[in-house]
Parts: sequence; C-alpha cells; structure tokens
Amino acid sequence: MERLRSWFQTNKRSLPWRDNPTPYSVWVSEIMLQQTRAEVVIPYFHEWMKKFPNIQSLAEAPIESVIKTWEGLGYYSRARNLHAGAQTIIQQFSGQIPSSSDELNKIKGIGPYTIGAIRSFAFKQKAAAVDGNVLRVISRYKGIKEDIGKTKTRKLIENEVFKILPENAPWEIMEAFIELGAQVCGKKALCSSCPLKRDCYTNLNGQQKILPIKEKKIQYEKRFRAVALIENNQHFLVRKVNEGEIMSGLYEFFYIDLNSPEEEINKILTHLEKKSALPLIYRKKLPKVNHTFTRFRVQILPFLLQTKEQKEVPSYQWKTLEELDLLPFSSGHKKVLQNLKKIFKT
Repeated sequence: MERLRSWFQTNKRSLPWRDNPTPYSVWVSEIMLQQTRAEVVIPYFHEWMKKFPNIQSLAEAPIESVIKTWEGLGYYSRARNLHAGAQTIIQQFSGQIPSSSDELNKIKGIGPYTIGAIRSFAFKQKAAAVDGNVLRVISRYKGIKEDIGKTKTRKLIENEVFKILPENAPWEIMEAFIELGAQVCGKKALCSSCPLKRDCYTNLNGQQKILPIKEKKIQYEKRFRAVALIENNQHFLVRKVNEGEIMSGLYEFFYIDLNSPEEEINKILTHLEKKSALPLIYRKKLPKVNHTFTRFRVQILPFLLQTKEQKEVPSYQWKTLEELDLLPFSSGHKKVLQNLKKIFKT
C-alpha cells in the first residue's frame, strides 16, 4: 500500500476539511458529501463553519437558520439530522463527539460510513470508511463479483478494507482509497494512472466493463407542476412545509400538479383559484425550472398572478421579497424566487 500512500501524498486535492480535521469538521463535511460532489460542497462547508463553528452553536441555532444555511445542497434531512445530532452530543456526551462506534451510532443520521470516517480521519484510528468510491475501488481491486448496492457486499468490503489497512497511519491509506475512487477509479477506470494497477484483479483480467456489479439506477417519475406566485402589493403567498412531508421545514409557493405541461393557462388559473379561494389575475409566465428530488423529476411552470386583497389563506403567509430572501426554500422554488426578484427589481 506504500505506492498508494505515495500517490495520495502527491495527488490529493486541497479540500478545506482536510486542513485541520476535527471530529466536528469531519462529521459536517462527511454529511455534506453524501450525494454531493466535493467541489459543490466547498462553499457550503465554509459558510457552515463560519455560522456554526462548533457543536454548541449548531445545537442552539433555530432549525430554520440551519436549513437556510443548507439551502441549495438538497436532501434536507441531512441538515435536520446534523442539528438533532448536535443536540444529542450536548445532552448525552457533554458536547464532545465520541470516538467509539457504539456511541457514534446513537447520534441521529450517522451511519456506518460516517462512523468510520470520524474514527479514521478525526481520531486517527484503524477504521474502515466505505463510501461509493471505496466500494468501487475494492470491488475492482479484489475482484468482488457481488452487487455493491447490497448490505452484505458493503460488509464484505468493509472487512476487506480493514484487513488491507496498515498499522502505520491507517487513516492516510483510508483517505487514499477514497481519493483514488474520486480521481482515478471512477465510473470509467483510468487504469494506466492507478498506483494499484500491478495487483488489481480487474486490471489484470481486463474486466473494467464488468466490475463493479451494481443494479440499475432508480427510475425517476416525471411530474409537471404549476407554481403560482400570487402577489398583492409586492407581498407573496408562501407556506412552510409541515413536518413529515417531503421538504419539511422549507418554504414553498402555492402550486398544483398538472397532467401535462401543455395545459391551457385558463384551466390552470381555474384550478389555482379553486384551491386558493382567491380571485386571480394572470400577469405573466416565468421561465420554467427543472427540479430533481428523491425519485421525481419535476418541471416547474411558474406564473405571476395578482389578487386584489391580502386575504387569509389557511397555512399560508404573505411575505415581501426581502422577507422571502431570509427563508429556506427547496432548490426548485429558490430558482423561481430568483427569477421573480428580477421582475420586481428592474
């Protein structure tokens, strides 16, 4: 593994969470990196650490502030889990992130990979941190012909990683495997650049197109949604999504689901008036927005509508553009808001 270590020391990316890895910074960065590329995470990580520099500040922050800081990263349950986890750490562990697997497992949102990452990168323990990169690398390196999406395969690979890790600075080799998967052993393997090519089963047997074995990706369901930007005196109707709903804790504009993006505006307007119980006047159509979340690909069709009175609508609030700027929105509705601001600030 010394060739891998040497390669890592020469080729590792400069990432802010690597500069001075603390249990807190490792925890935050690893949660952010789930489902999200490192280059996307970097500015969010800087902003998060500026706003919540320690566990105490995160635990004491209003959940709305936490979600607002996370806005744009998606998968918002990660932000809610960080907030809840910080409170657990304050209450059960005297404000200190524990170093044992059993205790880390008690913190909401921390799974096997994050446990391994915290133990390895923050506490410098010999621990397997197996993410998608490592699953791919070890599957190819060891010639593991099992579906890497299955729990039993992950456990098999965790055991293989632990056996491979040396006693000398095992955390460096662990991070090197992750980096190798990110830079070299990606979906298309760059075997000629790999420090492990001499010993790699897949390279030696020419099975780059076979390994790793993984079942087909999730099939996304298409949806079409008319979003109503209902305005009166430069105030707009929004609601906070209820606990238990998708996007809970975020804000969203009024909307209805459509059967087709080609539905006539008069028909859409009739549906919106019926749902909102407000008389609406059509003003203009805004640029459509594409938004992907969980298993849905949603095409958002935003319409600027006007009503003559700020009537009360159950569960909704009237907010100015300045107030909307302070609220957390899903990335889809955030894009709609940005386009709306262009209209009213010109």
